[in-house]
Amino acid sequence: MKFQELAVPGAWLVDADVFADERGSFARAWVPDEFADRGLETAIAQASLTENRRRGTLRGLHFQASPFAEAKIVRVVRGAIFDVGVDLRPGSPTFCQWVGVELTASNRRCLYLPPGFAHGYQTLADDTDVFYFVSAPYTPSHQRGARWNDPAFGIEWPIDPPTVMHERDGAYPDFVR
Repeated sequence: MKFQELAVPGAWLVDADVFADERGSFARAWVPDEFADRGLETAIAQASLTENRRRGTLRGLHFQASPFAEAKIVRVVRGAIFDVGVDLRPGSPTFCQWVGVELTASNRRCLYLPPGFAHGYQTLADDTDVFYFVSAPYTPSHQRGARWNDPAFGIEWPIDPPTVMHERDGAYPDFVR
């Protein structure tokens, strides 16, 4: 696997080594030791799969508060997304900065976000499925969110306005620094 730390420290883009032959291809999707070698979280408390029917669907920005803050590893298994992480770690030199990457089924990339980041994505194709690991169990009382278009972050979403979005995601209040 090839790891590239992104402009917001703690967020990593991970490219799989793909081995192709006449049968098709093989790629390792999860190698905990390679994540641990870089000081990244390797615990998996939950794996989730989302199905998104329409291009332009926006999910997020979501995170869990301490002590259930979670690392996420996000991969697209069908379709394509613009995946975003926002640094909400108090005291971080990149506090409120965001990073965005395109993940597709064909590029086999994944995004790693450490605890303390909000996460969201927008689909770039109809019928997009996203698979992700999280390091802490889902705890409803610690679920939090930030509005997708909050000016505190200035995220440049590829499709504005979103085609489909849950009412809750559009109703989060402004983030207070």
